[in-house]
Amino acid sequence: MAAATAKNLEHVRTEITRACRDANRDPAEVTLIAVSKTFSVDAIEPAIGAGQRVFGENRVQEAKAKWPALLAKHPGTQLHLIGPLQSNKAKEAVALFDAIHSVDRTSLCEALSKEFGKQQKRPMLFAEINTGAEPQKAGVLPQDADAFLAACRDQYGLTISGLMCIPPLDEGPGPHFALTAKIAKRNGLKLLSMGMSADFATAIALGATHVRVGSAIFGERAKSDA
Repeated sequence: MAAATAKNLEHVRTEITRACRDANRDPAEVTLIAVSKTFSVDAIEPAIGAGQRVFGENRVQEAKAKWPALLAKHPGTQLHLIGPLQSNKAKEAVALFDAIHSVDRTSLCEALSKEFGKQQKRPMLFAEINTGAEPQKAGVLPQDADAFLAACRDQYGLTISGLMCIPPLDEGPGPHFALTAKIAKRNGLKLLSMGMSADFATAIALGATHVRVGSAIFGERAKSDA
């Protein structure tokens, strides 16, 4: 398992470098988030051993069960929450994660703002944009994004560093990445969390600064969406 993970990680890094070269971008501009959701500590350790330092989890409870010991053992490792966040989990999320990619509603903004004050800790924040207007998905609708970002800043005192999107499975990702990048640009946001195992090269071509790659590193999971 360890050898396979290290080999997969090397391949993904090579592909990121190639995608950056094709897009005339510096590979240092792109952060690889290894999506370790559903994978055990034993599966994650080889990736850390191969030099990976940024990981993504979908659920607060799962992350709480496996990451505190890993973070203590491997200083300098970062943990990003890339799945939906319930407002009642804001306290735990702020305590555990270095970045939250799924800010998408005012009730969550209020909860995060309170926890930032209480804990004196400010994870990096991304607002999630529901570019496909899919009713089953979280995220701010594109037409509401500017007003939402203004509210994050002006009403809740939150610094939103970038945007995140997950394109519909049955559509080409390019237009969705381009739309997210356009919203970010007009709002002065520099970071874009876009692209997963199957489409991160397209995301990099359209400006992604953070790509979320799971199955290409750790192998297929029971129900893979990264």
